[in-house]
Amino acid sequence: MELDWRERRPTRSFVIVHPPSAAASVLDCGWRRRFLRRLYSLKLWRKALKSKNMGFRRMDNNGPRPGNAGANGGQRVNEMIRVPQVLVISEKGEQLGVMSPQEALARARAVDLDLVEMAPQARPPVCRIMDYGKFKFDQRRRASNQKSNKPQIRELRLRPKIGAADVEVKVNKAREFLEKDKDKVILVLCFKGRECAHVEEGEKLMDLIFKKVEDIAKIEAPPKLMGKRMTCTLAPK
Repeated sequence: MELDWRERRPTRSFVIVHPPSAAASVLDCGWRRRFLRRLYSLKLWRKALKSKNMGFRRMDNNGPRPGNAGANGGQRVNEMIRVPQVLVISEKGEQLGVMSPQEALARARAVDLDLVEMAPQARPPVCRIMDYGKFKFDQRRRASNQKSNKPQIRELRLRPKIGAADVEVKVNKAREFLEKDKDKVILVLCFKGRECAHVEEGEKLMDLIFKKVEDIAKIEAPPKLMGKRMTCTLAPK
């Protein structure tokens, strides 16, 4: 053991003795410590992967496993279908039977269409010959129609000193939302400064607007003052 004059602690080393024909070599303990630490961390990392069920997934003869879906919204198309056999349905809805994906893809290419996997969990998976671009377009259009058919909540902002012409504009807009779109309308009246001392003026304005649309609307939530805002909710009849 040798004492280094630059450090207060001695430097440690150990000797590995080889056969007499070879010279003795000295291995630094610091290098050995770093090597063991990295090896231990690698073992911990592998153990964590196994415990979290992470890692690569492979495909077997039973069909796709979860996590092997394609990048097209969970549907596999054409060459992405890699199972031994599939049940094929033609573009006219006729069942063509069980065949290999290569043969089914050849049939789809013959009519200038795509082979789309419709039921990946079935045994064998069900695939259909169709125009995939048109199929995705119809899906997006149906989704947008469903969103547009849902009633929405519209908001109309008012001020206590609003003019008569502006009141008519707000009334026409509220009638459009209530009668045409079948949406709910929230009237929001904002007060500023000394206007907060005249809340009754805001209530009169709310009553005036409701009387102009009472033939097509009903009050769902009466006028309510919250801070400097008065709100009233109208719903279509």
